[in-house]
Amino acid sequence: MKRRLARELAVQCLYQMEMTGVAAGAALETLIQEAKEDNETGIDLTDEAALREYVERMVTETARMRRAIDEVISGYLKGWRMERLSRVDRQILRLAIYEMTCRDDVPPKAAINEAIEIAKRFGTEESGRFVNGVLGRMIGELDQVRERLGAARPNE
Repeated sequence: MKRRLARELAVQCLYQMEMTGVAAGAALETLIQEAKEDNETGIDLTDEAALREYVERMVTETARMRRAIDEVISGYLKGWRMERLSRVDRQILRLAIYEMTCRDDVPPKAAINEAIEIAKRFGTEESGRFVNGVLGRMIGELDQVRERLGAARPNE
C-alpha cells in the first residue's frame, strides 16, 4: 500500500466530510468508487482492503480529534484565523498533525514533507509554503503538542 495515496484519500475524505457532513466510511466509499470508474486517476487499488482500513482509521481518528487539533493549529497561525484557511489546507494540516502526534510509525518530518507535497497538488499556489510554515513552527514544540493532544487521542 502506498502511503502517499492513503494520505491523499484521507485529505479528500476529510474535505468531503466537512463539506457534506457524511461519515468517514461513506466518504471513502465514494472516493474509491470514483477512482474505479475513472481510469485516468492512476490509483492502484490492488490492495484495496488494506488501503480502506488504513485510510478509514486515519480519517476517523483525525475527525474525532478535530476540535483539539484545530486548537493546536490556531496557536501556530500568524495573522490568520481557522475560518480564513482554505478547506483543503485545513484538512492537510489536521491530518499531518494527527500523524505527527499520534502515529508512532510516521516520522514527523515525513508527515511534514508529505503534507507539503499534498498541499502543492491539491491546494493553491501558496499552500505548500503555508503548510510548511505552520508545521515548521510546530515541530520545535512537538512534545508539548503531543502532551496537549494526549487527552484527545482515541482509545486504541
